[in-house]
Amino acid sequence: MNKRQFYDKIIQILNLIFHIFSVKKKWVLFFSYAGDVLVSNLACMYDIIPESEYKKIVLFGSSLTAKKNFFEIIKTVYYMSVSKYIFLDDYFRIVNLLHPRKIQQIIQLWHGSGAFKKIGYSRIDRNKKSETKDYSNHRNYTKTIVSSESVREFIAEGFGMDIQDVSATGCPKTDVFFNKTCKKEIKEKIYRKYPFLKRKKIILFAPTYRGTKRNKAYFNYASLDLEALYNKFKENYIFIFKWHPAIYKKIIEEKKHFDFSEYSNFYFDLSDYKDINELLFVTDVLVTDYSSVIFEYALLKKPIVYFVPDLAEYIDNRGLYFPFDEYVYGEIAETSQELLSAIEKEDLMLNKREKFLKTFMNKCDGNSTKKVYDLVFCKNARKS
Repeated sequence: MNKRQFYDKIIQILNLIFHIFSVKKKWVLFFSYAGDVLVSNLACMYDIIPESEYKKIVLFGSSLTAKKNFFEIIKTVYYMSVSKYIFLDDYFRIVNLLHPRKIQQIIQLWHGSGAFKKIGYSRIDRNKKSETKDYSNHRNYTKTIVSSESVREFIAEGFGMDIQDVSATGCPKTDVFFNKTCKKEIKEKIYRKYPFLKRKKIILFAPTYRGTKRNKAYFNYASLDLEALYNKFKENYIFIFKWHPAIYKKIIEEKKHFDFSEYSNFYFDLSDYKDINELLFVTDVLVTDYSSVIFEYALLKKPIVYFVPDLAEYIDNRGLYFPFDEYVYGEIAETSQELLSAIEKEDLMLNKREKFLKTFMNKCDGNSTKKVYDLVFCKNARKS
């Protein structure tokens, strides 16, 4: 028995032991991998649930997996065994090892809107059974929410759920995009923290990672021509990096930071900023690839560039729910020269953007948090 199997067995035994305790009907557990603070969908749900009616518990899976602290494991399994409501924002192996009781609700809010890269069961090659264990790790969810009717079937497939348990409520994290006051406050908060961002227009570079697993995540840093970008845009722009957490973790561990010393006041790495959606409000041009940030960004009428030098390879290895052309509402760049040209164009492609929003985001209307709350906590809530 290896170490991973040992911990799995301990978790399963603890879960069964804790079944001697009754389920706490007013306990709500929030379980996240995002550092040490709640962000995005989980934060929205935490805020709307009244403390006068429910006990709210927050646990972070990152500290659990990093430390393998036995006390943390016991605490996590206990809360998962007795809390009636469990909210998640990602895949967690520990959840799949549980034997939930019928009264418990495990609600997968997920961290991405829409349906882009294939996830979970959708990635299984039916002819390669050995791959099943790598991709079919989504289990025990009683509910999940999506941003539009058109993606319900894909998320249901990815999570191995009945489509009736997938509800098109819209995503709570998008509510702020419809609130002018909140958007203004967020922008002011960011400018207070990073006053240099007010000087020029902002290019935000936010790619996802390559690889089938987070612990094997990688990115081809050589695909970016730093000197060309600097020479082209240094007068009017600032270029911000917001790496995917899996890539940023590798950068920190392997000390692969870019050397920006020769590019005075142009390149800045803000990867430690928790909520990428907040950075979108101060962004003038987004450069991304296959990241789900394209869904929230579509709610803002700002230009986007898809920098995809590995487009064919990525689609072949990862798989997408829709053809890539159906996701695009901006310029596609496959080379450094095309990237420079695409950023300069700032093409909004308004018609494509509207089609994209109707397909993938039509249930995001500023009231998604309330709709999810009603779905989970109100007995007579209608499912989409």
